[in-house]
Amino acid sequence: MTFAGLHRLSHGLYKTEANVVKYFIKNCRKGELLMKKRWAMGLLCCLLLFQLAFPAKAAGSVYFVAAEESVLPVTDATMPFWANGYLYVPASVFTNLGISVINNTAKKMTVLEKDRRAMLFDWTKGTAQDSSGSLFTPGVIQSGGLVFVPASTVANFFGLQYSVTDVTNGYLVWLRSPDFGMSAKDFANAATYNMEERYNAYNRDATSSTTPNVPVTPSAPTRGARIHLCLEADQRTSGLLDALDRANGWATFYCTPDFLESNGELLRRMAASGHAVGILAESGEDTAEQLRRGNEALYRATLGKTRLAYVPDAEETELQALEEVGWRCLTPSMDRADYKLESSSNASTLMKRVSARRGDVSVWLGTTASAAGLREFVISAQGAGHYCRAMTEIG
Repeated sequence: MTFAGLHRLSHGLYKTEANVVKYFIKNCRKGELLMKKRWAMGLLCCLLLFQLAFPAKAAGSVYFVAAEESVLPVTDATMPFWANGYLYVPASVFTNLGISVINNTAKKMTVLEKDRRAMLFDWTKGTAQDSSGSLFTPGVIQSGGLVFVPASTVANFFGLQYSVTDVTNGYLVWLRSPDFGMSAKDFANAATYNMEERYNAYNRDATSSTTPNVPVTPSAPTRGARIHLCLEADQRTSGLLDALDRANGWATFYCTPDFLESNGELLRRMAASGHAVGILAESGEDTAEQLRRGNEALYRATLGKTRLAYVPDAEETELQALEEVGWRCLTPSMDRADYKLESSSNASTLMKRVSARRGDVSVWLGTTASAAGLREFVISAQGAGHYCRAMTEIG
């Protein structure tokens, strides 16, 4: 077959991609996945053939959003973003899942409602509550005239499933009903063309003069490495938070279950300031119980939970088992728990070691950092073109 013939074949396949993907999804839902394996493999092979013939355009990563079987248009204005450890999406996304969204500018609130269940987001207070008065955090973030809500919080409230999958050209945020009947990986494969088409349209529409209205949240500059400073929370944590605030840096604090149960006010400050909270647990038969207990304490304090965990003495098999049930286990690029970070000299030494590495780096500091040393390092990192950010579910 000639190249032109291949192009016409692939173009015809792509013109019917919506029906193809829907057919694939329909059969998965009916429990006929086993019977349709050959058909599904044929589809994926065709998509792969087209991708080999027409390579994807190299450009920056984006966040795709899918609701049920539909991949939504990609624009700068509606691009999801991370803030305070949560991934935010436009509230309007949930209208594709049968949820009513009402923005009341006079009362400064957003209401999401379905089947007599409602979440009311107060723009001023930065919180949300349901019809029974139960409070949820974090609240909405307004950007470019749009209202963004934390995807996981809303999804959990309305009984939806939520996932973030690494895909070509970025990440796929997928929101769907719990009985959808397809794994996140299978859906990402089936929706390859949809995402490619959305991505190409996004690049065509983009102009160099258009800059998205980014909310007040830690954002990545165009150069340097992303440094994840990871510390064990203790009695000095308040001073470390002060230092990070002054230096305009963010970090991840790993807390033992005992600390989480007795420091609610400090945890709320961490969450409100954009830092991430993880759970520090010991390896053993009760590791899962420690993590469960820690998350319950975190929820009581902040009405939020975490997937970040650090089990420093765990074997690889134990870490793998934890990750299979949803935990993101820290395996630091650099373990500096035996080295002090208390002075400009200490900060300079650490900066040299970080700069010697390529790409992003996670640094476990344990309890060795003082407020002065931490501030010196963050300022030094910024001067070198790097930036200190909190961990997220994906990096």
